[in-house]
Amino acid sequence: MTDEPDPPAFTTHGGALDAARRLYPDAPTPWIDLSTGINPIAYPVDPLEADAWRRLPDAGALQALEAEAARFYRVPGGARVVAAPGTQAIIQRLPALFGGRDTRVLGLTTYGEFARVFAAAGIPTRSVAAIDDLVGADVAIVVNPNNPDGRLVAPRVLAGLASRVGALVVDEAFMDALGSAESIVPLLPRGRVVALRSFGKFYGLAGLRLGFAVAPDDLARDLGLALGPWAVSGPALAIGRRALADTDWTAATRRALRANAARLDALLETGGLTVLGGTPLFRLARHPAADAIFDMLARAGILTRPFAGASDWLRFGLPGGEAAWSRLADALDAVGIKAYSEKVDRPFR
Repeated sequence: MTDEPDPPAFTTHGGALDAARRLYPDAPTPWIDLSTGINPIAYPVDPLEADAWRRLPDAGALQALEAEAARFYRVPGGARVVAAPGTQAIIQRLPALFGGRDTRVLGLTTYGEFARVFAAAGIPTRSVAAIDDLVGADVAIVVNPNNPDGRLVAPRVLAGLASRVGALVVDEAFMDALGSAESIVPLLPRGRVVALRSFGKFYGLAGLRLGFAVAPDDLARDLGLALGPWAVSGPALAIGRRALADTDWTAATRRALRANAARLDALLETGGLTVLGGTPLFRLARHPAADAIFDMLARAGILTRPFAGASDWLRFGLPGGEAAWSRLADALDAVGIKAYSEKVDRPFR
């Protein structure tokens, strides 16, 4: 008896265009990747000083980036920022940082890497439906806003939870699109609390691999030691500092993302889908034939994000540019009635 093959990567996370290309070799190109929550209009990257590429990352440049991030995220006294090569690099180190035997994640559908990383360390993880179900956990994890439905937990509620668990991790990967009002960071309590902030999603530079942890001083020190020296590249230090300081770009981008999220909601509703929520960077929609719609959009060269545990859900990122908006509108118009009336061979099921 042989094991069943692993499902394509796009059933567990976004951005797996290589898997989509293999399964849909006849799809028109270029592909439109709507499977992630990455801003399609990236922060403009100007040429860098040659030393950013040629030299080992400078300690002063790291300190300057972390100071700029502390200002941007409104980090209070007694806490500090730790820069890392993406928040995933921090997540990988959480089991060693916190230990424990009882890890709980808020949300029956949420970002799956926490459970995978803790399980790999021999620490069982379970999902819970309500914030009160986290009380008493050795490690409590809240993705805020949640991926994929955009659910928000008020920062004061999270700050209160911190004293009722062994350690609290708040993943604010999509918070930059909303601003600091919904963030726990300005209220960051003492103790074993870590807030995670992604850089690449809001700034559209996921390939730069830059993220941050915000934690009380002693915990931040331990995390910095675990990451080791030169964890963040010279180009990431330079670009990250420049982007975080660009308040005009930030304000304009937040306005544009809100407008485009509303435009996408209207397009999806016109196409017969029901919008369930999301953030300004992605929208979650429901349709009884969502698996067929995924397949038909993929055949049109448009990759969305399906969910193995919720077969009537699809997540849509924002199209980048009018050509992509037009292709999505045409594809949704073409698949609408077919999703009900045709039996489709779905290679990823």
